[in-house]
Amino acid sequence: MKKTLSAALVGLLLGTSSLAHANLSINVGAINVNPDSEVSKIDQAPTLGLNVDDDTQLGITIDYALNDNWVLELVAATPFSHDVDGRAGLHGASIGEVKHLPPTLLGQYHFGQAGDKFRPFVGAGINYTIFFDEQASQDLKNVLGTNDVELKLDDSLGLAAQVGFNYALDKNWGLHGMVSYMDIDSDASVYADGVKALTVDVKIDPVVAMFGVRYSF
Repeated sequence: MKKTLSAALVGLLLGTSSLAHANLSINVGAINVNPDSEVSKIDQAPTLGLNVDDDTQLGITIDYALNDNWVLELVAATPFSHDVDGRAGLHGASIGEVKHLPPTLLGQYHFGQAGDKFRPFVGAGINYTIFFDEQASQDLKNVLGTNDVELKLDDSLGLAAQVGFNYALDKNWGLHGMVSYMDIDSDASVYADGVKALTVDVKIDPVVAMFGVRYSF
Protein backbone atom coordinates (compact mmCIF):
# COMPACT_ATOMS: atom_id res chain seq x y z
CA MET A 1 0.00 0.00 0.00
CA LYS A 2 2.73 2.46 1.00
CA LYS A 3 4.82 1.65 -2.08
CA THR A 4 2.02 2.78 -4.40
CA LEU A 5 2.02 6.40 -3.14
CA SER A 6 5.00 7.59 -5.18
CA ALA A 7 3.67 5.77 -8.26
CA ALA A 8 0.34 7.54 -7.80
CA LEU A 9 2.06 10.91 -7.55
CA VAL A 10 4.02 10.19 -10.73
CA GLY A 11 0.82 9.18 -12.50
CA LEU A 12 -0.91 12.37 -11.38
CA LEU A 13 1.80 14.57 -12.82
CA LEU A 14 2.14 12.49 -15.99
CA GLY A 15 -1.57 12.98 -16.56
CA THR A 16 -0.92 16.65 -17.17
CA SER A 17 1.26 15.80 -20.18
CA SER A 18 -1.83 15.28 -22.32
CA LEU A 19 -2.60 18.98 -21.86
CA ALA A 20 0.74 20.31 -23.07
CA HIS A 21 3.57 17.94 -24.07
CA ALA A 22 5.89 20.87 -24.71
CA ASN A 23 5.75 21.76 -21.02
CA LEU A 24 6.95 18.35 -19.80
CA SER A 25 10.55 17.25 -19.17
CA ILE A 26 11.96 14.08 -17.60
CA ASN A 27 15.35 13.87 -15.88
CA VAL A 28 17.00 10.48 -15.28
CA GLY A 29 20.29 9.84 -13.51
CA ALA A 30 22.12 8.84 -10.34
CA ILE A 31 20.63 10.22 -7.11
CA ASN A 32 22.38 10.01 -3.73
CA VAL A 33 20.78 10.37 -0.29
CA ASN A 34 23.41 11.32 2.30
CA PRO A 35 21.88 11.47 5.81
CA ASP A 36 23.01 13.89 8.50
CA SER A 37 25.99 12.46 10.40
CA GLU A 38 24.50 13.49 13.78
CA VAL A 39 24.00 10.55 16.13
CA SER A 40 20.35 9.78 17.05
CA LYS A 41 20.06 9.03 20.77
CA ILE A 42 18.10 6.09 22.15
CA ASP A 43 15.44 7.43 24.55
CA GLN A 44 15.88 4.74 27.19
CA ALA A 45 19.70 4.94 27.10
CA PRO A 46 21.05 8.37 26.07
CA THR A 47 24.64 7.07 26.07
CA LEU A 48 23.69 4.80 23.17
CA GLY A 49 22.87 5.92 19.66
CA LEU A 50 22.62 5.03 15.99
CA ASN A 51 23.33 6.46 12.58
CA VAL A 52 22.16 5.86 9.01
CA ASP A 53 24.51 5.42 6.02
CA ASP A 54 24.08 6.86 2.52
CA ASP A 55 22.80 5.19 -0.65
CA THR A 56 22.71 5.89 -4.39
CA GLN A 57 19.85 4.83 -6.65
CA LEU A 58 18.28 5.60 -10.03
CA GLY A 59 16.60 8.98 -9.82
CA ILE A 60 13.68 10.12 -11.97
CA THR A 61 12.39 13.68 -11.74
CA ILE A 62 9.50 15.05 -13.76
CA ASP A 63 9.20 18.77 -14.55
CA TYR A 64 6.00 20.51 -15.61
CA ALA A 65 6.50 24.11 -16.74
CA LEU A 66 3.71 26.46 -15.71
CA ASN A 67 5.32 29.28 -17.70
CA ASP A 68 8.84 30.37 -18.78
CA ASN A 69 10.09 30.67 -15.20
CA TRP A 70 7.87 28.65 -12.85
CA VAL A 71 8.05 24.85 -12.81
CA LEU A 72 6.59 22.03 -10.70
CA GLU A 73 8.99 19.13 -10.12
CA LEU A 74 8.27 15.68 -8.71
CA VAL A 75 11.36 13.85 -7.39
CA ALA A 76 11.14 10.05 -7.39
CA ALA A 77 13.62 7.16 -7.34
CA THR A 78 14.01 3.44 -7.02
CA PRO A 79 13.84 2.46 -3.31
CA PHE A 80 16.76 3.51 -1.14
CA SER A 81 18.29 0.97 1.26
CA HIS A 82 20.19 2.12 4.35
CA ASP A 83 22.22 0.25 6.94
CA VAL A 84 21.55 1.47 10.48
CA ASP A 85 24.65 1.20 12.68
CA GLY A 86 25.25 1.70 16.38
CA ARG A 87 27.13 4.70 17.71
CA ALA A 88 28.49 5.79 21.11
CA GLY A 89 28.02 2.78 23.43
CA LEU A 90 26.81 0.67 20.49
CA HIS A 91 29.75 1.54 18.23
CA GLY A 92 30.54 -1.31 15.85
CA ALA A 93 27.15 -2.98 16.19
CA SER A 94 24.72 -3.38 13.32
CA ILE A 95 21.16 -2.32 14.22
CA GLY A 96 19.38 -3.25 11.02
CA GLU A 97 18.42 -2.20 7.52
CA VAL A 98 15.56 -0.02 6.26
CA LYS A 99 14.22 0.89 2.84
CA HIS A 100 12.36 4.03 1.90
CA LEU A 101 10.83 6.03 -0.92
CA PRO A 102 11.02 9.84 -0.60
CA PRO A 103 8.64 11.38 -3.17
CA THR A 104 9.07 15.16 -3.12
CA LEU A 105 7.02 17.85 -4.85
CA LEU A 106 8.73 21.21 -5.39
CA GLY A 107 7.94 24.56 -6.92
CA GLN A 108 10.95 25.93 -8.82
CA TYR A 109 11.91 29.34 -10.15
CA HIS A 110 14.15 29.14 -13.24
CA PHE A 111 16.36 32.16 -13.94
CA GLY A 112 16.93 33.53 -17.43
CA GLN A 113 14.82 33.09 -20.56
CA ALA A 114 13.19 30.02 -22.11
CA GLY A 115 15.74 29.87 -24.96
CA ASP A 116 18.85 30.03 -22.75
CA LYS A 117 21.10 26.96 -22.77
CA PHE A 118 22.00 27.28 -19.08
CA ARG A 119 19.09 27.73 -16.65
CA PRO A 120 19.89 27.73 -12.92
CA PHE A 121 16.95 27.32 -10.55
CA VAL A 122 15.93 27.33 -6.90
CA GLY A 123 13.03 25.42 -5.41
CA ALA A 124 11.09 24.61 -2.26
CA GLY A 125 8.41 22.08 -1.45
CA ILE A 126 7.23 19.11 0.59
CA ASN A 127 8.75 15.67 1.11
CA TYR A 128 6.85 12.56 2.21
CA THR A 129 9.13 9.65 3.09
CA ILE A 130 7.69 6.13 3.22
CA PHE A 131 9.67 3.56 5.23
CA PHE A 132 9.15 -0.15 4.60
CA ASP A 133 10.80 -3.58 4.80
CA GLU A 134 12.63 -2.76 8.04
CA GLN A 135 14.93 -5.62 9.12
CA ALA A 136 16.47 -6.02 12.58
CA SER A 137 20.06 -7.27 12.59
CA GLN A 138 21.37 -10.34 14.38
CA ASP A 139 23.51 -8.02 16.53
CA LEU A 140 20.35 -6.30 17.80
CA LYS A 141 18.66 -9.65 18.40
CA ASN A 142 21.67 -10.81 20.43
CA VAL A 143 21.61 -7.64 22.55
CA LEU A 144 17.89 -8.10 23.29
CA GLY A 145 18.26 -11.82 23.91
CA THR A 146 15.61 -12.98 21.43
CA ASN A 147 15.17 -13.59 17.71
CA ASP A 148 11.63 -12.20 17.84
CA VAL A 149 12.68 -8.60 17.15
CA GLU A 150 10.91 -6.08 14.92
CA LEU A 151 12.17 -2.67 13.78
CA LYS A 152 9.54 -0.12 12.75
CA LEU A 153 9.97 3.44 11.43
CA ASP A 154 7.12 5.93 11.09
CA ASP A 155 6.64 7.75 7.79
CA SER A 156 7.88 11.34 7.66
CA LEU A 157 6.43 14.61 6.32
CA GLY A 158 8.75 17.60 6.04
CA LEU A 159 9.98 20.55 3.98
CA ALA A 160 12.55 20.49 1.19
CA ALA A 161 14.77 23.14 -0.42
CA GLN A 162 16.68 22.85 -3.68
CA VAL A 163 19.20 24.48 -6.02
CA GLY A 164 20.20 23.19 -9.44
CA PHE A 165 20.58 23.75 -13.16
CA ASN A 166 19.49 22.54 -16.58
CA TYR A 167 21.78 22.75 -19.61
CA ALA A 168 20.31 22.30 -23.11
CA LEU A 169 22.39 20.26 -25.58
CA ASP A 170 19.82 20.55 -28.37
CA LYS A 171 16.07 21.04 -28.78
CA ASN A 172 15.17 17.95 -26.73
CA TRP A 173 18.23 16.68 -24.86
CA GLY A 174 20.14 18.27 -22.02
CA LEU A 175 21.85 17.81 -18.65
CA HIS A 176 20.26 18.15 -15.22
CA GLY A 177 21.86 18.61 -11.82
CA MET A 178 20.42 19.44 -8.41
CA VAL A 179 21.18 19.42 -4.69
CA SER A 180 18.35 19.33 -2.15
CA TYR A 181 18.03 19.41 1.61
CA MET A 182 15.14 17.38 3.01
CA ASP A 183 13.70 17.46 6.52
CA ILE A 184 13.22 13.74 7.26
CA ASP A 185 12.66 12.70 10.88
CA SER A 186 11.16 9.42 12.03
CA ASP A 187 10.23 7.73 15.28
CA ALA A 188 11.86 4.29 15.29
CA SER A 189 10.56 1.57 17.61
CA VAL A 190 12.13 -1.78 18.43
CA TYR A 191 9.87 -4.60 19.61
CA ALA A 192 11.19 -7.68 21.40
CA ASP A 193 8.79 -10.61 21.82
CA GLY A 194 5.96 -8.25 20.87
CA VAL A 195 6.81 -5.66 23.55
CA LYS A 196 8.28 -2.22 22.73
CA ALA A 197 11.86 -2.31 23.99
CA LEU A 198 13.46 0.82 22.52
CA THR A 199 12.42 4.09 20.86
CA VAL A 200 14.63 6.45 18.88
CA ASP A 201 13.95 9.83 17.28
CA VAL A 202 15.89 9.27 14.06
CA LYS A 203 17.07 12.50 12.39
CA ILE A 204 17.95 11.66 8.81
CA ASP A 205 17.76 15.19 7.30
CA PRO A 206 19.74 14.24 4.18
CA VAL A 207 21.46 16.18 1.46
CA VAL A 208 20.15 14.72 -1.79
CA ALA A 209 22.21 15.18 -4.96
CA MET A 210 21.38 14.14 -8.51
CA PHE A 211 23.09 14.39 -11.90
CA GLY A 212 21.63 12.99 -15.09
CA VAL A 213 20.29 13.55 -18.59
CA ARG A 214 17.19 15.55 -19.47
CA TYR A 215 14.62 15.04 -22.21
CA SER A 216 12.08 17.75 -23.01
CA PHE A 217 8.95 16.90 -25.00
